[in-house]
Amino acid sequence: LVSRRGPAAPGAAELAAELEALGATVSVVACDVADRDALANLLTTAGERYPLTAVVHTAGVVADGVLDSLTPDRIQEVMRPKVDAARNLHELTCHLELDAFVLYSAMAGAVGSPGQGNYAAANSYLDALAEHRRAEGLTALSVSWGWWEGEGMAQLEGVDESRLRRNGVRPMAPERAVAELVRAVPGTGPTLLVSNVDWAGFVPAFTTTRPSPLLDMLAVAGWAAGPERAVTETGPALPEHLAAAPAAERTRILLDLVRAHVADVLGHDSRDTVEVTRGFLELGFDSLTAVELRNQLAARTGLRLPPTLIFDHPSPVALADWLLTELAGEQGEIDPREARVRAILAAIPLERLEEAGLLNDLLALDGGGAAVPDGVELIDEMDVTSLVRMARETLDS
Repeated sequence: LVSRRGPAAPGAAELAAELEALGATVSVVACDVADRDALANLLTTAGERYPLTAVVHTAGVVADGVLDSLTPDRIQEVMRPKVDAARNLHELTCHLELDAFVLYSAMAGAVGSPGQGNYAAANSYLDALAEHRRAEGLTALSVSWGWWEGEGMAQLEGVDESRLRRNGVRPMAPERAVAELVRAVPGTGPTLLVSNVDWAGFVPAFTTTRPSPLLDMLAVAGWAAGPERAVTETGPALPEHLAAAPAAERTRILLDLVRAHVADVLGHDSRDTVEVTRGFLELGFDSLTAVELRNQLAARTGLRLPPTLIFDHPSPVALADWLLTELAGEQGEIDPREARVRAILAAIPLERLEEAGLLNDLLALDGGGAAVPDGVELIDEMDVTSLVRMARETLDS
């Protein structure tokens, strides 16, 4: 068993003891497999006691980031334990008659994964190396693993776990995964993908903003349409809904839509927790969640949305304003200031208006003591000048 820390690695002693209890003779050695000279020395030394008959390469480092955030150092951090180590293992053992040469790849390399540009590339190399070895008449199997349940190289929680589940990826029981590996090693290959995936949910989510020839070729039972299906079934309904709504309601409809998708992406239970004027970065967005929000809104609206969406329109209300402009078409001219103020007021709970001392003034604009429910309805009849004047007068007082 080889790792850079060897016996000092967490869990190494326990693992060795477990294997020895099963009857194995175990050596735990410190060696950087990406260091060719160190690996060559290890293989020579080990071969003096036990002839090498199989290689299983499981190493990897996760340093996730979307493409434009990756630096040479971040790419190398991921490539070294995957690419350099696997190449060294291949070149230093290709003269041996091995029974197995197994590489632990990942689903990110086979299918792609948002925010894992470097990791996807590194694992794609492992798949290609397995293909190359088979073409040379050598044994090889590269297993593209999906999400393992429990402890693993990357611990998923919160938003990351919610994203995977929402997009159709489920955790695998380790026992099931190992059983698949044992079954695959004797004759499967050179590449294999093992993952717990709900394809009917995964394919539409993955192909929202770009086609995937690989996924298009999959014959998935119960799902026969391409990526356009997700857009055409939900996209046109939104413009039609907007066209049928009063002009003053359209921004509120879009703001509700944006808030719902923001809540979904961030893992909130309700859109009511999303403050309409708060910046997306303050709300907790990063590059990956920004991409997911863009993808969801693209599917819902049918629009081609830019990758810089949340940076160009940095709050839910600003984004709703922009979407209204893009979707409005021939639905009539709408004053964006008025629509924005109306949408903000419609999203504020009555309790907060009352705490701020604004509710009575809003109701007073009715001209004489309407009940609270009726008074709130009258907000939709106010012009933007009256709303702003009322707010300023209240704050000045």
